[in-house]
Formats: sequence, structure tokens, C-alpha cells
Amino acid sequence: MTEVDPKSKNESKADEDCNEIQVIKESDIEGEKNNSKKRIYPSENLSKVKNSEKLNSTEFFQLALKDLEEKRTELESDIKDLEKRKIKLEKEVSQSFSGQSDSIARRVKGFQDYLTGALQDLSQSVEQLELIAQPVVVTPSPLDKTNIETSTVSEKAEEIAAIADTFKPDKDLILQLLGQYIEGPDYYANPWKFRRSLDAQDAEILEDWFFNMGGRGAQPSLGNRSKNVQLSAALIAILGELYGDRFQALVLASQPERLGEWRRGLQDALGLNREDFGPNSGVVLFERAEPLIERADRLEAENEVPLILIDAAERNIEIPILQFPIWLAFAATNEELYLEEELI
Repeated sequence: MTEVDPKSKNESKADEDCNEIQVIKESDIEGEKNNSKKRIYPSENLSKVKNSEKLNSTEFFQLALKDLEEKRTELESDIKDLEKRKIKLEKEVSQSFSGQSDSIARRVKGFQDYLTGALQDLSQSVEQLELIAQPVVVTPSPLDKTNIETSTVSEKAEEIAAIADTFKPDKDLILQLLGQYIEGPDYYANPWKFRRSLDAQDAEILEDWFFNMGGRGAQPSLGNRSKNVQLSAALIAILGELYGDRFQALVLASQPERLGEWRRGLQDALGLNREDFGPNSGVVLFERAEPLIERADRLEAENEVPLILIDAAERNIEIPILQFPIWLAFAATNEELYLEEELI
């Protein structure tokens, strides 16, 4: 047998070891390649998923944007329609309202002129009323005809003079009070005394009402309600000096606001309180004529004197009011009536 050289044995072992190491490395390299190949597949799936998600999100946003655009167009069309309607309504209102207001103003003015003329005719006819019952006259003979005619004329003249002479016995006192009112106001006067002042023209109106109209009739308005109330306050103060507690002022105005102006004006001019207005007080305010007439009848039955004051805005005067001995109505001008209509 041949002996093997130990060096050759070692070399052969070394070669075998090297081969084994190479095989191991090659197998490791192949395993790493396989692993690298296997890792490629998950990344491709993720990219596909991401791409699909991007596609879905873009589609969703496109749909939402499309929906918003449709709503926007609808809103814009609705806004245009509303603007057209607004323009149309404004044209109709401007055309119809101006025309109707002009026609209404003409009608109201014509009605005011008619009422003013009717009220003046009524006041004149009332002044000429024969309030005293005429005696029964027997038909005379033709010979006495001329004497009877002269006697009837004289009787009528006496009747008219009797109505106008109602306040003649107190003429000096009335003129004295009117003179005091013209001189100036008395702010510290007692209640129910006139605390303001009158113009000479206003005093002439009251003087005419007392001595020419006999304390009953209509007078032209002074231009506004406050001046009429002040004139009425002076009248109340004078009648208070003449009749004392035996008379009561009854004010007729068909609107609560007008009655409020009367109450405030009388309070200021006569120094009154709220307690002085009421059924059992010196001044009573009425919105309707019927209860005023009932109250005046009751006062006359109790031997008291009612003073009836009628606001200038009242269009009609009830006939029963004209039977009372003392009343004053203010006849408004066309401008005042028009302003009253505008305020209502």
C-alpha cells in the first residue's frame, strides 16, 4: 500500500471545504434572489390598490363637484326669477299706488268740500231756527191783514233777539274776563281758571259766539286742535264764572287720540288733574254722539247746564245736539280735514 502524504490529505480536505463553502454561498445567493423575487409581488399589489383608490376618490370628487354645479345653476336661475318678479312688482306698485292715491285724494278733497259747505249751511239754518213754540193764530179778516203781517214780523225779530240776548245780562263780566285773557297768561291761577292768553282775534270769536249767536253755533277752526282746545278752555273758564258748579263740559271727538289731545290741552290751560275728567267731574269725553246726548238730557233734567264742544274733525253733527242751549262746533278747513285723513 502506498502511504498518503499528509500534505496531500490536508490539501484535499481544504479543497473539499472550499467547494462546500462555494455551494453554501451559491445556495444563499439563490435564496436571496428567490426572496427578492417574492418581495416584488406585494409592492405591485399595493400600487394597484392605491391606483384604484385614487380612481375612486377622483370619481367621487367629480360627482360631488357636478352636483354642486347643478345646485349652483338652479340657485342662479331662482335668483334671476325672483329679481324679475321683484322688478315687476315694483313697477306694478309704483303705477297702481300713485294712481289710486291721486284718485283717493281727489275724492276725499271733494267730499271735504261738500261736508264743509253742508256744515256751514247747517249752522246758518240752525241760527235761524225758531226754538220757541208759536202760538195758534186765528185766520184774520182781510181788513186786519196788514196789521197781522207787521205783528208777525215783529214777533220773529223778537224771537231772534231773545236767542242772541242769552248772555247780554252778563256782557260786562264776559268782556272783562276776555280783556284779562288778552293781557297775558296767569300761570299760577286756581284750577278751572284760564292760565293762558288769547289773541284779540280769538277774543272776537268768543264775543261773537256769546252775543251774536247766543252761545250756540259753529265757528271756524283756528288751524289746529291745540288752538281750538285753548279757546274752549277760555270758554269753560267764563261759563264757570257764570254758572259755577251747575254746568258740565261735554267734548265729542271720534278718535281716542283726539280725546287725548283735548284732555292734555284742558289740563294745561285750566290746571286740571285726571280726577277732573269723568262722569261725575267737570269734563266728560265722548267718542260717540248718542251717550253725549243722553248725558246732556240728564243734566238738563237735573237743572244743570251742559256745554257741548265738538271737535273740528267731526264730519257730521247729530240733530238732537242742536236742541241744547249751549254748544260750540269747530268747522275745519279742507287742509285740516286732509291732514286728519292722512294721520288716520
